[in-house]
Amino acid sequence: MPLTVLNVGYPLAAVSDSTAGGAEQIVSVLDEFLVRHGHGSVVVAPKGSRVRGELVGVAAVGQELDEAVHAEGIRQTRRAIARALESFPIDVIHMHGIDFLDYLPEPGTPVVVTLHLPPSWYPERAFAIARPDTHLVCVSQSQARACPGDYEYVIENGIRLGSYRPARKRGYVVALGRICPEKGFHLALEAADRCRRPLLLAGTVFGYEAHQRYFEEMIRPRLKNPHRFLGGVGLARKRRLLAAARCLLATSLVDETSSLVAMEAMACGTPVVAFRRGALAEVVSDGRTGFLVNDVDEMSAAIENAAQLGPQECRREAEQRFSAEAMFRKYSAVYEKLAAGRPVQTSLAA
Repeated sequence: MPLTVLNVGYPLAAVSDSTAGGAEQIVSVLDEFLVRHGHGSVVVAPKGSRVRGELVGVAAVGQELDEAVHAEGIRQTRRAIARALESFPIDVIHMHGIDFLDYLPEPGTPVVVTLHLPPSWYPERAFAIARPDTHLVCVSQSQARACPGDYEYVIENGIRLGSYRPARKRGYVVALGRICPEKGFHLALEAADRCRRPLLLAGTVFGYEAHQRYFEEMIRPRLKNPHRFLGGVGLARKRRLLAAARCLLATSLVDETSSLVAMEAMACGTPVVAFRRGALAEVVSDGRTGFLVNDVDEMSAAIENAAQLGPQECRREAEQRFSAEAMFRKYSAVYEKLAAGRPVQTSLAA
């Protein structure tokens, strides 16, 4: 039976298939697969977002991202949700922003909330929501274990496997993601320095003061030959960068809840050298699809050993574990049961 699902993104992050944010990429995948499978898809996100269904836009993301801009984004998101509920026969609302409590709609339509970020980043009341028919989803087992309250099931993230293919390897290593303090990319540069491998760093420096200061103080001084900063890259260039890299470096300083870029690297046949933080230890099979390390010295040594790992094994692991289609099937089962008023079974956990 066709359903209409309203996905609500974070007010300050545009949705597209090449966006930097993991949550926004998941919204893009869900929107695409809803349309592909004959369902209705409505997305609340900043103007300029690229979706397959219907976009109900809020203010476009500008250069400055401060508290006043965020507050206005929240107000516009509330209004956009109300417009969507008035204009479309919404069966389920799926929320993705860390600030979802600020625009959680009144009781009525069932709500699914995917927790994309570390549980400690959410207020305590996010885990004790009084609104009926509101259901929390974790994206990894490690995230679920860290939750202070109840969650209902785990649905691991998935990627569009068809967008990524192995290619001939070159000598550089790559790091890719939002340029912000918690990603620890200055340590990736240090590790590459120690083993004398060029590092290509790709990602967007968003207009948050802390992000810009991190780039100027911690990244720019380390961008010495042969290392390069590429800025934000689109899907096609990201695909080429990952496929030809010796390995991907994942230097997160927080417990990651998932890692789409690690999944994408493996789909390209590229091993991942990652700090042993959160779900990175679930995504990377140590010694088979990459190496889990504890510090910069271990990362530098692992970069040298990465060539021992086979691209075919990395690709096979991605196909078996990180399919967007498999992720969508699990969310679709949740949508259907909630729309029908049936209880959701925790057997949907990965």
